[in-house]
Amino acid sequence: MAHSHFDGHDHAHDHDHSHTHGHAGHNHAPASFGAAFAIGVALNTGFVVVEFIFGYAAHSLALISDAVHNLSDVMSLLLAWGAMWLSGKQPTERHTYGYRRASILAALVNAGLLLAVVGGIAVEAVDRLQTPAPVAGATVLWVAGIGIIINGATALLFMRGRHSDLNIRGAYLHMAADAGVSLGVVLAGLVTLLTGWLWVDPIVSLGIALVILVSSWELARDSVNLALDAVPRDIVLGAVRDYLAGLDGVSEVHDLHIWAMSTSETALTAHLVRPGGTDDAFLHRVCAELTHRFNIQHPTLQVEIDGCACKLAPAHVV
Repeated sequence: MAHSHFDGHDHAHDHDHSHTHGHAGHNHAPASFGAAFAIGVALNTGFVVVEFIFGYAAHSLALISDAVHNLSDVMSLLLAWGAMWLSGKQPTERHTYGYRRASILAALVNAGLLLAVVGGIAVEAVDRLQTPAPVAGATVLWVAGIGIIINGATALLFMRGRHSDLNIRGAYLHMAADAGVSLGVVLAGLVTLLTGWLWVDPIVSLGIALVILVSSWELARDSVNLALDAVPRDIVLGAVRDYLAGLDGVSEVHDLHIWAMSTSETALTAHLVRPGGTDDAFLHRVCAELTHRFNIQHPTLQVEIDGCACKLAPAHVV
């Protein structure tokens, strides 16, 4: 079977398999997020230290618990930052795609951490409902107020990248959730101080846990899907197949696969049956269009020019 094989980078070989390979605008997480992670880790580490000091001084279990919770978020930021750094490393003889998938693993672990935090908040809230405890005084309120500012500011650092990179979204959700927890602590504290209703604090905590659960469940689902090589959520497989099938001279499309190389890059492989043959101009144009239309940065196309049955043609064969 005669093939022409194209991989989207800029060099061509004229053998039985013509093979071109080109980076058509890889969508790595912007380098500027390195600064965002550095600022976020520094701010939140400082806040954890403050919470521990004032928590012990005020004998406030709530503040100490929140400090432990925020410490887990510092770990998650470091995890996401490390994954982003690994994703940018060059491929090796053993890891020919580089370490891009580290970002998917980090998103998966971060989703797990968020779900664990939800469980911790819920258990604590139910315990407080059963055995109401006096809410600590003004110290808790102003420390939680600082938490709103620090966590909110850190969340804003990641806000613009939350739709294009799952890992950045994980960092954003962690920080936004923390800002929400701190806001809940302040509001519940004020209401309790004014009314003496001890049930307000745990009820608000349960509400916050529910909000975090909804957002982290989506992150968990997406990261598990990417880890299982599912088609990324913003790409419709049928639309890509229809585009390829409608190309000039293409009579059949099979062995079409689309998966995430990282939390911000997508790859595609497909066989195109084109009896009239092919040329580099056709392949370069199609790969550029796949990037432009569908944000697929790493397409690999194999063109088959005769009528022999390809062993990968049946739909059930992977």
